[in-house]
Amino acid sequence: MGKWTVGIGLLIITAGCASTPPIQPLRLATALPATWMAADVPVGQIDSEWWNDFEDPGLSIVVASALERNYDLQAAAARLEQAAADARIASANLQPTVQASYAGSRRKQNFVGFPIPGSEGRVLSTISTNQGVSLDVSWELDLWSRVQANTQGALADLQRSAADLRGAQLSLAGQTVKAWFAIAESQQQVDLSEQTVKSFRESAGIVRERFEAGIRPALDLRLALLNLSNAEAVLQQRHQQLDATTRQLEVLLGEYADGTIGTPAALQTVPPAIPGGLPAELVARRPDLLAAERQVAAAAARLRVAHKDLLPRITLTAATGAATDSLTNLINGDFTVWSIFGQLVAPIWQGGRLRAQVSRAEARAAEALAIYANTALRAYAEVETTLAAEALLEKQEGHRATSVEQARAAERLANERYLAGLETYITVLDSQRSAMQAEVDLIATRRLRLENRVDFYLVLGGGFDQLEAPFDLGRIENEN
Repeated sequence: MGKWTVGIGLLIITAGCASTPPIQPLRLATALPATWMAADVPVGQIDSEWWNDFEDPGLSIVVASALERNYDLQAAAARLEQAAADARIASANLQPTVQASYAGSRRKQNFVGFPIPGSEGRVLSTISTNQGVSLDVSWELDLWSRVQANTQGALADLQRSAADLRGAQLSLAGQTVKAWFAIAESQQQVDLSEQTVKSFRESAGIVRERFEAGIRPALDLRLALLNLSNAEAVLQQRHQQLDATTRQLEVLLGEYADGTIGTPAALQTVPPAIPGGLPAELVARRPDLLAAERQVAAAAARLRVAHKDLLPRITLTAATGAATDSLTNLINGDFTVWSIFGQLVAPIWQGGRLRAQVSRAEARAAEALAIYANTALRAYAEVETTLAAEALLEKQEGHRATSVEQARAAERLANERYLAGLETYITVLDSQRSAMQAEVDLIATRRLRLENRVDFYLVLGGGFDQLEAPFDLGRIENEN
């Protein structure tokens, strides 16, 4: 992960020859509450490596590996490099263009029709060589800051790409953690299914003995064997789910999906503390909000460019060099040549094209602002929803645990009454299925709680504190 951070910093610092306004959270028409409404969350700072809060060394290793080796993340980093190159290209227009040129030619000329004594019919000819070297300089005077505004737009695009990369990192970390928990749940479900098969096989054996002794009818044996067969089918399904989730994690790690990676044996407990913050702070942390704000800045810069295109442009061009002809080498002289001229270009009539470009830029700026507002509202809703789910899932897990306790007690009681001849075997089957399903639901709810905690980190913008500095591009001046 470190090499991505260094790379981002270097790309942004060398991006262009102009600065762009720093990121400023835009004011929304919707009023924001002072605190989150769904829960009373203490103000706190999320750790940059938030996955360590789950206290699982294996999880920390796989997240670090994913951030280092995932190919989707490498593609996002490559897109950032492209944006940096675009920014450097745009900023180059602020500087003079200097180019050197060399030209050489060699010519043979025949003199026909002139009698030359002693030539004996031969044609008199001459060979000349001409060489020239020049240095040309061209520079557009940015009187109206048109070029600078265009460069600021490119830098804003670069910032947006950097925010996208940060978002990709955050998303990848979340996917990896969730895949890890999915594997842990699948493993626990496999263990539960194996215990269920073992229990159902023992139960079927008892029923067979009672059937063979003439105590119970054949229906009981059929039902017991049916229950066992269903449990064995579920076990195979659980193995398939474990295999699929394991291979999914290997792809996230940039590895061949051979299903051999080490996996967790059980789900972790949910960390007790909930990292919090204030609603107004969210816009400075979420990568998608940063990217949306930079899109607004880029659109505003290009709107300024569209307005400046209505004004005249002044370009200065200068050239100096030397030229020599081999026919003149007999005479010593100064062969240096130079020229300088200026060009003033003012738009007069272009069929409304420039005005239409202004209208288009205004529409794009309005679109970017609306997208930002919608992204912000969606971000706030995600935080509130995740906070509400935190409390609801905690209560749900408590009820699931009670259900498991009662279901197991009912299963034991049903077996005792069946052996005593007080209940039918259908009651035993129902109690067995209920107990198994209760434990399945409890494991699934524990995973949902863990995933919701991961979602809470994600909706708050996660960590990656080391990436915050490059986003303050308002102070960056390229020294190229």
